[in-house]
Amino acid sequence: MGRIVKQVSENTTKYYWYPGDKKEWIRAGIALGSGAGALGVVYALTHNSLAALVVGTSVTAVMAGLNFGRRDARALAGFPDLGDRAARRAAIAHTGRAAWRGMVEGFGGAAAAVLILNLPHRGLVADWILPIVPAIVGALAHQAGMLYEQLGQSSTPTSAPPATTDETPELEAAAS
Repeated sequence: MGRIVKQVSENTTKYYWYPGDKKEWIRAGIALGSGAGALGVVYALTHNSLAALVVGTSVTAVMAGLNFGRRDARALAGFPDLGDRAARRAAIAHTGRAAWRGMVEGFGGAAAAVLILNLPHRGLVADWILPIVPAIVGALAHQAGMLYEQLGQSSTPTSAPPATTDETPELEAAAS
């Protein structure tokens, strides 16, 4: 939960609460802005509303999928052990947030498909293939975001132990 604090007077402070974290809202804005920018650029270059909408929604889906994937991976990494009652409540909270992200991602893919289907273009590609492109690339980006976060969290040893083998003296003797 995020909050904005405004000092109204010397003795009065107003708190405005909003769901989520400020940096996640900024990332969502960047995803939407990137999609709108891609839509504008493709439409300016091709004057084809179908191609522009597919590219714009796909860019938004990729950016959102990466963000959701990273958040899901962080949530999985911090998943509590289910041994006591408080841990079970925390697990329910994690599950609720993941369900919300899944619903938002599913709604985004469905909304993109509806937008693409309602364009005046017709044909096999326009009616059956292009509407699912944003959902597919969004799902792949979600997996890529999870993988990226997992690779970032994997621990690598800070210092490797010195390599000692029985062959080292023989190699030195052969080299001289």
